[in-house]
Amino acid sequence: MGEHYLLISILIALLALIPFFVKFERRKVQARELVLLAVLIATAVVGRAAFFMLPNFKPILAIVIIAGVALGGESGFMVGAMAAFVSNFIFGQGPWTPFQMVAMGLVGFLAGILFKKYYAKADSFIGKRKLPLLIFGAVAVFFLYGGIVDIWTILAMTPHPTLATVVAVYGAAVYFNLVHAGATVIFLLLLAGPMLKKLRRVQIKYGIDNM
Repeated sequence: MGEHYLLISILIALLALIPFFVKFERRKVQARELVLLAVLIATAVVGRAAFFMLPNFKPILAIVIIAGVALGGESGFMVGAMAAFVSNFIFGQGPWTPFQMVAMGLVGFLAGILFKKYYAKADSFIGKRKLPLLIFGAVAVFFLYGGIVDIWTILAMTPHPTLATVVAVYGAAVYFNLVHAGATVIFLLLLAGPMLKKLRRVQIKYGIDNM
């Protein structure tokens, strides 16, 4: 792959991150909110590292989705983007990192946009919105995350992508994206209930319920 294509692809991905980081920076963020975000980022990173022997079978995006639901779209994006960045110090940094940051960030952002308003009562949310959350997790991971990250693969294969290249890459990635989507659904089933309840209690106890 030509150096200029590598540079352009990285710049585009980095530019896509800027509006979200700027918007987050303009908010009045409490120190205790930052601590909660840091804990969620660390949890996502540890979750990805713990399953390092199982390719694509990771809880990281389930945790990012839960963070978006509990904390809102902006914080969900921050957790997703930073979890991708930090965990790649373990799995390897490279020109693919900005694409993963954008993809994970957007999954967390959309989770917050779609589900945050239903989160006021965590118990009610878990009872009535679990199926839509699981469907969102599967669709977002397969199409959104997989679709964005696979763009990097296409660019890495050839400086002049063709329709045949795109079809070949996305076709070859179907199995891996299905595994990742299935893992996300499984971990949402296991983690969404207890994590959302715990996050709700923490938000109320420490007065950070305004996120």
